Amino acid sequence: MWRHWGVTAVGGLRLALRANRGRPRRWFGSKPEEGKCPAGSGSATPAKAGAGGHSAFKLPGYKPSAFDKKMLMWTGRFKRVEDIPPVVSFEMINTARNKMRVKVSYGMVIITILSCFATIISGKKAADRHESLSAINMAKKARWKKERQQEADVAKKE
Repeated sequence: MWRHWGVTAVGGLRLALRANRGRPRRWFGSKPEEGKCPAGSGSATPAKAGAGGHSAFKLPGYKPSAFDKKMLMWTGRFKRVEDIPPVVSFEMINTARNKMRVKVSYGMVIITILSCFATIISGKKAADRHESLSAINMAKKARWKKERQQEADVAKKE
């Protein structure tokens, strides 16, 4: 890419776009090389490994609830509840929750499409019976008018 590209502004200020900044190019989804700290990442010293070889920046373990265990099973991470360890990483729980969100949204889309078809079918059946909303509304208003008139007649007699 461009190493240095810039425009000189008023007063001698130099605005520069530096796309590379000495970092190795990373493609979509690729991980940085292990043990190397990219230039300009903010830390001059690499993170010390904690107990068990985990990075010092990782979050501590998460004790899953019964619902979290069901989500881990439903998303296919574990086959049985007994296989789930007592402490799992937050990333694993978060991934399972995201997969469940996607599955629930797919289910809602399917339910919406099915309800649209059910509405279309019931509307066609009502049209075959010569029912319409305007006819139902007019009948209801006529019934209300008749009831009001009966109440007025009863009020006049008393």
